[in-house]
Amino acid sequence: MSNEVKIIECPRDAMQGIKTFIPTEEKVKYIQSLLNCGFDTIDVGSFVSPKAIPQMADTAEVLSLLDTSITKSKFLSIVANVRGAQDAVEQEKIDYLGYPFSISENFQMRNTHKTIDESVIILEEILAIASKANKKVVTYISMGFGNPYGDPWNVEIVGEWTEKLAGMGANILSLSDTVGTSTPTEIEYLFSNLIPKYPNVEFGAHLHTTPSKWHEKVDAAYKAGCRRFDGAVQGFGGCPMAKDELTGNMPTEKMLSYFTSVKANSNVNWMVFEAAYNKASELFHFYH
Repeated sequence: MSNEVKIIECPRDAMQGIKTFIPTEEKVKYIQSLLNCGFDTIDVGSFVSPKAIPQMADTAEVLSLLDTSITKSKFLSIVANVRGAQDAVEQEKIDYLGYPFSISENFQMRNTHKTIDESVIILEEILAIASKANKKVVTYISMGFGNPYGDPWNVEIVGEWTEKLAGMGANILSLSDTVGTSTPTEIEYLFSNLIPKYPNVEFGAHLHTTPSKWHEKVDAAYKAGCRRFDGAVQGFGGCPMAKDELTGNMPTEKMLSYFTSVKANSNVNWMVFEAAYNKASELFHFYH
């Protein structure tokens, strides 16, 4: 198996829950600092209702101001409905549309005000819109490792949804540990069972974590064959609905250390990353 890993850096996930609006020029400066690091993809923003996530209202403007002539990184934007997908595909710089598809009915209603059945129809439309515009879709299986609402969950349910989504043409599936409750055993079991069964699907890990659990989660996913990992510098952000305030995004710098230790190639330039890391400290400590 390849030891190349794709790192998807998620400034969008880091910023979206911050109540104070971060000025557009500050967002641009920070994201610009990420462009030369060597990340496979930058999750740059979202095309959703400004009422739902005010922080992301300026995503189109941010994109227009970024100098992408110096980067090989691709851009991803989150969409929650057909309107968002139509807006996103108009952006030439966007390569991927990310759609959060929750296998927890409660969370899907909270997140997009749609049932799971309605979300299946929306995802079909988004896949068609993206295909017509030569864009790709990353489908996030939200609550992929369980949920705090008592909704049914087990590895068989995740497998059934994987089969259904792959059959619809969703060929990049990112398993999301939305509230940070996954165990290494669950992570290892899911990836080691799903990856060989669906060779045409690219599986990713979007793992939220507490500071002490990051290593065991990345280690389990990597050893089970996952080669696509989402993170955010210093672990900023995470799910606003997470019960534990220490639960945040997977810290990118920790993942990079891990991949260095197992001799996996992330293509990230450490010196350039260090400058971006310092910019993250300035930005997030100021606006938090």
